[in-house]
Amino acid sequence: MKRTLPFPLPDGDDALFCLVRHGETDWNRDKRIQGHLDVPLNDTGRRQALAVRRALSGISFAAHYASDLARTLETARLILGEDAPLQPHPGLRERHCGHFQGLLPEEAERLDPQGYARYASRDPHYRPLGGEALLETFTRIGRTLDELAHAHRGEAVLLVTHGGVLDAVRRHVEGLPLERKRDFPIPNCGLSWVRWGQQRAILAWAETSHLEAPARDEIAAM
Repeated sequence: MKRTLPFPLPDGDDALFCLVRHGETDWNRDKRIQGHLDVPLNDTGRRQALAVRRALSGISFAAHYASDLARTLETARLILGEDAPLQPHPGLRERHCGHFQGLLPEEAERLDPQGYARYASRDPHYRPLGGEALLETFTRIGRTLDELAHAHRGEAVLLVTHGGVLDAVRRHVEGLPLERKRDFPIPNCGLSWVRWGQQRAILAWAETSHLEAPARDEIAAM
């Protein structure tokens, strides 16, 4: 059954984005640094993605994009089904965390104490070996969303992405400094609705009511 969008389509050059962080992975649970490494969803993550599918069922989007990393593509396919059009987009990737990728925080600190201190303090200019500076990630995300909003003016678009991307989106919209400690939630498979373009506004952030009844039967049938 077709359902209406929870927010009106913007006029002018703006787009309406529904942003979804990927479902949980074992590395999320263990707080291991993922970055650009490919990590599959765990069963909790798959249930979360199916809950998003139910929450968005019947809502029509002009396009569906996902980061081209495995955990986001898996989440998007569970949300959309195998036959729905999906465009992988490298601009929606998580920050590349360089030589810290694959490590637990305490392991990263032992490997490079000074570098990890700058990483953990959100130094915008610190670039882990082989990775991205936080400022570079922030700039990439802004540019990517600008391009997608321009391509989908006056339309609603689904974006399946990462926690670091959502962090950058909120800081772009609210003008928050990059080095400020995050004080807003970014749950796995939370729903955030954002207007992006000439005007930027957060319409809803990190909604999780759809996650309260996990789809255990659906996972068992997969």
